[in-house]
Amino acid sequence: MTKKPDVAPFLKWPGGKRWLVHSYANVLPANFNRYIEPFLGSGSVFFHLKPQRAILGDTNPDLVSTYEGIKQDWKGLVRSLSAHQRRHSDTYFYQVRSYSPRTLVHRAARMIYLNRTCFNGIYRTNKRGEFNVPRGDRNEAVRTIDDFEAISKLLSNAELRHADFEAVINCAKSGDLVFADPPYTVRHNNNGFLRYNEELFSWNDQERLAASLARAKARNVRIICTNADHRSIRELYRDYGFQLTTVKRYSAISAATGSRRQFSELLITATI
Repeated sequence: MTKKPDVAPFLKWPGGKRWLVHSYANVLPANFNRYIEPFLGSGSVFFHLKPQRAILGDTNPDLVSTYEGIKQDWKGLVRSLSAHQRRHSDTYFYQVRSYSPRTLVHRAARMIYLNRTCFNGIYRTNKRGEFNVPRGDRNEAVRTIDDFEAISKLLSNAELRHADFEAVINCAKSGDLVFADPPYTVRHNNNGFLRYNEELFSWNDQERLAASLARAKARNVRIICTNADHRSIRELYRDYGFQLTTVKRYSAISAATGSRRQFSELLITATI
């Protein structure tokens, strides 16, 4: 069988799973009916597996619109992103940040431009829903590895949904694969970053997710879920009969090899 060419994720996204693809690709099955991902983000696992059919969901409307824009008009996206590259400067960055384009393809190009040139690729909005991350030190809005044509072709087989994760998981049927990568929150939260995640994804959401995945497992859906390696998460999923495995990753925060730290995360799985 001919190996499909690699397709690189086009966004940098907090909590992205490139490390999972690089170090633990063996846990990702090659055969399944449909691929279903309720927390899309940068789509690292989706781009690695390159499924023939997929349902991709997220509650972030700007993110879903960006994928939809590439799917519908990748050539227009490239033209718009290249225009951003030519005009890029401090002043231009904040001008782009302050307005919202009307057309889908221009909204997609704006999202990619801001993601690539803002501070650390963070996506954050204020209470009015306005993107408010400052400019970072990267100036490359267009990358040599970009292949939006290949991304568009891959997305042509995917249904994109701006939806709550539970609605997306409920679509899964026997033989499908669900990959879930939620924001990491735990029952007892003594960490500032986790407290920030709690605003995005509460402990009640964690309980809803576990119950949704358990119902899918009962329908003979294959499950792969990443989560915080914490006692409360282990207890939550152990009650539903999932297999729990601790995996290791290195932090990407520091560029200096000597100052990188290793962290553990929890891999939650159910096979059929």
